[in-house]
Amino acid sequence: MMTSADRIAWVRLSSVYLPLDTPVSDAKVLTGRQRPMTEIAFLFAEIGTEQGHEGIGFGYSKRAGGPGQYAHAKEIANDLVGEDPNDIARLWDKLCWAGASVGRSGLAVQAIAALDIALWDMKAKRAGLPLAKLLGAHRDSVRCYNTSGGFLHAPIEQVLDNATAALERGIAGIKIKVGQPDTRADLARVKAVREHLGDAVPLMVDANQQWDRPTAARMGRALEEYGLVWIEEPLDAYDHSGHAALAAALDTPIATGEMLTSVAEHAELIRASGADIIQPDAPRIGGITPFVRLAALAEHERLQLAPHFAMEIHLHLAAAYAMEPWVEHFEWLEPLFNERLEIRDGRMLVPRRPGLGVTMSEQAVKWTAERYET
Repeated sequence: MMTSADRIAWVRLSSVYLPLDTPVSDAKVLTGRQRPMTEIAFLFAEIGTEQGHEGIGFGYSKRAGGPGQYAHAKEIANDLVGEDPNDIARLWDKLCWAGASVGRSGLAVQAIAALDIALWDMKAKRAGLPLAKLLGAHRDSVRCYNTSGGFLHAPIEQVLDNATAALERGIAGIKIKVGQPDTRADLARVKAVREHLGDAVPLMVDANQQWDRPTAARMGRALEEYGLVWIEEPLDAYDHSGHAALAAALDTPIATGEMLTSVAEHAELIRASGADIIQPDAPRIGGITPFVRLAALAEHERLQLAPHFAMEIHLHLAAAYAMEPWVEHFEWLEPLFNERLEIRDGRMLVPRRPGLGVTMSEQAVKWTAERYET
């Protein structure tokens, strides 16, 4: 096996908690399944080599799971020391086998994600390229839509104001949350936003898995008149046949996939024709290495792509997808980084900085609850 002269010398992990200014509620809160979200737990990984190269990556967990991701990453991180940092696919497999007894999905691979992303960041920096260019970009910018302004804890007047502000910032589309116990309230909300935006602005809705099959079918038909770009997670994330039936019955595309936690789970969704638009989340499925594998499967099936959350990572991955994708705009993560992503004319621009193009801010360091170094 051909190897480079460089070796991984150290790995640093940080458990960081990002507080949210306002407790956030979607349909899962209104149906009593979850509590409002007040913070997000982040797992940051920094990796350095004997020759002085460094990379940074991160993963996250909402509500629960952050301490578990951090604990698992601490157990496996030392397996990288002494390894060639260029052999990313082999190292992903090594880390996966190190935790094989707890599986190859969910928290076990989410702990790998931050490490894997850091290795890709380092590789792109060594090449002097943005990550998108290293992967093989199809475009230098990606259509973007805003989600953070459309949550259900916000009264409709605030949602409309948030939508206006997003469009003025240069964002192309608006997504709002639905899935309330009272479906009439959902329809009134969508109607108000569509009338506010006009027919030309792309509009999406997200039910966060809170409808059963009959409700999803009725709501899907009722929503057809609003010309939505997609209906997101109308059903339970693992109800692939139910999503497939909706996709076949409705003119409005069906989008799902953010809650799936491995390439294998996404492959089952694709095999069932359960989505018109697939929404993988790189930190949730184990990083960039599995995301690239999944993207190849999705492209083969001619599926549209709209990665979930973490725009700082997904902008690069979306730019490397063959068909025109979407990327999701959340400003929540901005305090964690020194850099800002640029938005212009409805599109998010791939930064010209090498790698992911982000560095941890002093505020992120202050929010660090625990740190570990090999």
